[in-house]
Amino acid sequence: MFTFEGLEIIAVTARHLCPRPLWKQIPRIRQAGIQRVILREKDLTADAYTLLAEQVLRACADCGVTLVIHNFPDAARRLGVQNLHMPLPLLTADLCREFDTAGTSVHSTEQLRQAESLGADSVTVGHIFATNCKKGLPPKGTAFLSEICRQTTLPVYAIGGISTEKLPLIAEAGAAGACIMSEAMRL
Repeated sequence: MFTFEGLEIIAVTARHLCPRPLWKQIPRIRQAGIQRVILREKDLTADAYTLLAEQVLRACADCGVTLVIHNFPDAARRLGVQNLHMPLPLLTADLCREFDTAGTSVHSTEQLRQAESLGADSVTVGHIFATNCKKGLPPKGTAFLSEICRQTTLPVYAIGGISTEKLPLIAEAGAAGACIMSEAMRL
């Protein structure tokens, strides 16, 4: 069960880590206590992403899970999904106004200020702990996470190397929540 008092846990997808089709993983994610999923499949074309998003959206609707589209606003529009997460260089004020929620990832105070000025509703901050996704890059650590949390009123979500054992550290840093990839994909 992915819960920790006061933290929202978000599953971030990586279908190559999943032992079953991604849409079949959604009920397992929900059973583990997660209510929001960011569909982050960076290697797909727009058309392939949209097809996958359709399947995942159906599974999310059946399970009461909120789907967040990552990096493909046209897919979100086509599917009627109002939750978007964009890389900061691609986030615009227009997208922030168009969607009910628009989040982005930041890796510095300067990027945080940019996200705020564009109208982002939340930020993910990372990578906080060592992770295979960022091999060779040193993690930012919980002191950095805490610094970002103190500098904004936006909800801040930790990402990178997050496991259930590390949730107390994320809460202590003042984050609104955490994004879990590997453990959520292997349920």
